[in-house]
Amino acid sequence: MQHWDVIVIGAGAAGLMCAAQAAYRGRSVLVVDHGKKPGRKILISGGGRCNFTNLHAEPSAYLCHNPHFVKSALKRFSAHDFVELVERHGLDFYEKTLGQLFCQDSAKDLLNILLSELQYSGAQLQMRCEILNVSATSPGFVLTTNQGALECDSLVVATGGLSMPKLGATPLGYQLAEQFGHHVYPTRAGLVPLTLHDHDKQRFDALAGVSVPVQVRSLHGPAFDESLLFTHRGLSGPVILQASNYWQPGEIIEVDLLSNLDCNQWLKAMARERAKVACKTLLYEKLPKRFVDLLVAEHPAASTAIGQLPSAQRDELANLLNHWQVKPNGTEGYRTAEVTLGGVDTNEISSKTMQSQKVSGLYFIGEVVDVTGWLGGYNFQWAWSSGWAAGQVV
Repeated sequence: MQHWDVIVIGAGAAGLMCAAQAAYRGRSVLVVDHGKKPGRKILISGGGRCNFTNLHAEPSAYLCHNPHFVKSALKRFSAHDFVELVERHGLDFYEKTLGQLFCQDSAKDLLNILLSELQYSGAQLQMRCEILNVSATSPGFVLTTNQGALECDSLVVATGGLSMPKLGATPLGYQLAEQFGHHVYPTRAGLVPLTLHDHDKQRFDALAGVSVPVQVRSLHGPAFDESLLFTHRGLSGPVILQASNYWQPGEIIEVDLLSNLDCNQWLKAMARERAKVACKTLLYEKLPKRFVDLLVAEHPAASTAIGQLPSAQRDELANLLNHWQVKPNGTEGYRTAEVTLGGVDTNEISSKTMQSQKVSGLYFIGEVVDVTGWLGGYNFQWAWSSGWAAGQVV
């Protein structure tokens, strides 16, 4: 039976980072993965350009039942540290918006950097390696695989979540955690489009493809200012993906269609300054025409000249614009989700080393852990930070 100091299960962002770090320390390291190729989620993310980190990756941008857990890893290996790493390899990248960094050409360039680091460090990679069983021994672990038995002193679980099953997502990491006595929080799709009830689908059918810059507020989370996109199935776009992490079934989402305006004051001013102009004409100047036409169809008063609109109706229109509400009926699920919410309970993991507090030599990193970042490179940064932290000690 082949013996390794460290075996990492999962050849994604966190696993590759951890493996190279550990091997640079002189450890013999093997990365195993059941897929055909490493880093598949890296390759498809960000439209093939991979939004690989965010310059504002602060703890407040992460959902975790223990909000303090992420602080240590993010501080010790920050977005700027990862940028230094890719710059050493000559990666061309650019900042899109809101601190989001993307590869200039292709996500393949980033994956090649990670694989180069793996090669330089001396870590080995074994693909199409299916884990059939894991058992604890003294002093380490034995893995039964379709390619034979493997033995290690330290085992790192970097198996990812359940999002994007077409890329080979499995519940293996959660099963291993439970096998070794860890609590696993229930999982659900995160950073995912929201679906609508049939009556709203029909109501918004003509808006498919329309994008509106808005602010979305949910009951449990912060407000997000980005674009909302109407689809044939429901609502998408960056602002909806962000809000989906906080949305609970049955809740209403509130949308500020003109978040840069106090619409009450704006419409009052228009009533004075442009009294003969129809409300819908004013709205055409601010919002996509197809969306305004829907509002007018549902609220005929919007066809009236602003100066002729009774103050009560004007206030009603202002309230609609700043507090438009919609009630989703669900999400599109793991099929299109970018991440998985929930996972291995961080109260049972060291925030400094990612080691299990129940089983010595067992580590959990990346998405399998109960840590989920906002849209915009935050989840990749968690992969780099947690992988780096574990790599320093395994």
